[in-house]
Amino acid sequence: MSRRLLIPLLLLAAAFIVPGQSSQAQGDHVVLRIATLAPQGSTWMRIFNAWNNTLSQRTQGRLTLQFYPGGSQGDERDFVRKMRAGQMDGAVVTSTGLGQIVRPVMVLAVPGLFREYDQLDRVRHRFQGQFEQQFDTNGYHLLGWGDAGKLRLFSKVRIEHPRDLRSVRPWAWRDDTVFSEFLSVVGANPVRLGVPEVYPALQTGMVDTVPSSALAAVALQWYTRLNFVTQQNMGILIGAAVLKKDKYDALPEDLRTALDETSAQAHAALRRAVRRDDERAFATIQRRGTTAVDISANEAEWAAAAATTRNNLAGRLYPRSLLDRVTAAAAE
Repeated sequence: MSRRLLIPLLLLAAAFIVPGQSSQAQGDHVVLRIATLAPQGSTWMRIFNAWNNTLSQRTQGRLTLQFYPGGSQGDERDFVRKMRAGQMDGAVVTSTGLGQIVRPVMVLAVPGLFREYDQLDRVRHRFQGQFEQQFDTNGYHLLGWGDAGKLRLFSKVRIEHPRDLRSVRPWAWRDDTVFSEFLSVVGANPVRLGVPEVYPALQTGMVDTVPSSALAAVALQWYTRLNFVTQQNMGILIGAAVLKKDKYDALPEDLRTALDETSAQAHAALRRAVRRDDERAFATIQRRGTTAVDISANEAEWAAAAATTRNNLAGRLYPRSLLDRVTAAAAE
């Protein structure tokens, strides 16, 4: 090889091995890896895929999102562990995953506090700055809030009173604290499993009662193994998309702006779609044979158990002062 050709080739090779050179400096596009339990084809994934397309177009392909759906990266505890280890850049998680990052956020997931979406929206808007700061302090950037629908109890047998949970086998997420405390208050014992284990457990009879939204029960096919669902909801299933702060901070300013703005649009669309589709799913499962159980006659019993649960968790998951302020805002 001639010296005239060799020198340019060596210089070109050196450009790719200089330590510390960022992918942006090399002109490569950035891919953010995001894990989620949402199944492919679900309401959530349709919005997430549209979000990625919009972001990619706006940044001319310099920034894209790679979603790993359907629990392919494990359960939410695995998402958090992989983010800390640098194996994932972000995750879309429910209150269970959020509680492993910022525990006080669990105040938004307690039973009986929010029955309608306007209450939840008002509280999240009012406490947005406080929660964002807590995520930032713990090393995460809050991309946007989402929902998973209204929380109801699905079961093999009719459940009308809280005490009815004592005679069934209710599922509780392995890392759950809120529903587990509710079960403890009413004298019931949970069967602790990860989300991917629930459907097989329903098939075998290991569990026969699950807390879920209608939309999630349809997406995960849980409703096909259960006969009853409570007409009234116990609360609203919350969620959010988070990104490791170091990944966010490493982005150029224009890419951070594009990510934040497209995220706000995507999460607004997601909330609208989930709320609409959850109502449709609730109607659909009833047409397909799931019986809705009216528990309004026993509302006082459910409300008392929910209030005791909220109070028991104060000081453990969130400050009592935060619970009091959130309760007041929800009641306005």
